[in-house]
Amino acid sequence: MQEEIANFTLQNPTKIVFGKDQIKNLSTLIPQGKKVLITYGGGSVQRFGTLDRVREAISGYDFGEFGGIEANPTFETCMRAVELIKKEQYDFVLAVGGGSVIDGSKFIVAAAEFEGDPINIFGKGIGTGEPIKSALPLGTVLTLPATASEMNSGAVITFKEKKAKVGFGSFHVFPTFSILEPELTYTLPKKQLANGVTDSFVHIIEQYLTYPVGGMVQDGFAESLMKTLIKIGPDVIKEDLHDYTIRANFMWTATLALNGILRNGVPGDWSTHALGHELTVLNHTDHAQTLSAILPAVMLVRKEQKFDKLVQYAENVWSITDGTDEEKVDAAILKTVAFLKSIDMPVTLKDINVSSSDIDFLINQLEKHGNTALSERGDQTLEVSRAIYEKALELEF
Repeated sequence: MQEEIANFTLQNPTKIVFGKDQIKNLSTLIPQGKKVLITYGGGSVQRFGTLDRVREAISGYDFGEFGGIEANPTFETCMRAVELIKKEQYDFVLAVGGGSVIDGSKFIVAAAEFEGDPINIFGKGIGTGEPIKSALPLGTVLTLPATASEMNSGAVITFKEKKAKVGFGSFHVFPTFSILEPELTYTLPKKQLANGVTDSFVHIIEQYLTYPVGGMVQDGFAESLMKTLIKIGPDVIKEDLHDYTIRANFMWTATLALNGILRNGVPGDWSTHALGHELTVLNHTDHAQTLSAILPAVMLVRKEQKFDKLVQYAENVWSITDGTDEEKVDAAILKTVAFLKSIDMPVTLKDINVSSSDIDFLINQLEKHGNTALSERGDQTLEVSRAIYEKALELEF
């Protein structure tokens, strides 16, 4: 039976304010009279003047600040911000940072209005998974393109004591607006730029590399975005190449990669993310680096199940037209590895200091978090996930 595009409903309420010198417009975006809490991460927004620009732009508001949100935002840190909001009666949150700060802020605005223990926002063995009924309004100033959290309704939070990374989603945590200034990326180091390119690429491919359903628009859009990242990726990571056109295309591609456009009506496979999250828990490897270390193994172990889309990927993204379909697929996988290596990303588990003795822990974590039937068809059992970890450990490129 021919698979078909599924029914879907799409609504994205986030206003995007894109381009040069847009932070100055914050006073037109935040309703007058709001008491604003600025949330941010480490010192980079302070060192490079971004926070000063934000302060100046909202100088007419009553505002405060909460810094220190981690690269993998923790429940514990975010709850301190929730307590501050309740104590000081803030009624608008402005996140200034990358996906981690925005993810953390999404939880903060939801938890601030949640009835009961906010841990119950989460499922996956952490809490009861209760629905979010309301949240404080949230705006963002994006400094690191990667996760598209600036234009979606999902977030991932880390629980230190429980050794878990767990996601949640709600329409109520869509940002009301997001400012995207490509020039803010000029301050980013090479590693963060490479992480951003990789995270965006894997977001796209996990919504694409499944099985055909005739989603020509979704597939064509995904293929175009992947080709854009392949083309500009090596230049994006050049810290001294402050090419506005390249950085603008990078920033917008990263947002489009996971703002809901690509996933509607088509299957998705988030197994690379699920397996990657446990690697971050294991040894604190950057999220994007766990993805690049796992993706080639997923493509190889799941080649049969994804074969038709792998052929399409080879032909439409990499322009591989010679040889048998099997040869095209093998060539496309090698091209993917070469692209990741060209932006200095790891492509095996050895590259991120994982050993065979870690695999039992990783599998136990997957089981504990309910990730026992992953992939677009739910047929990636723990045994298959083990095979992917093992393949990612033994690969040599």
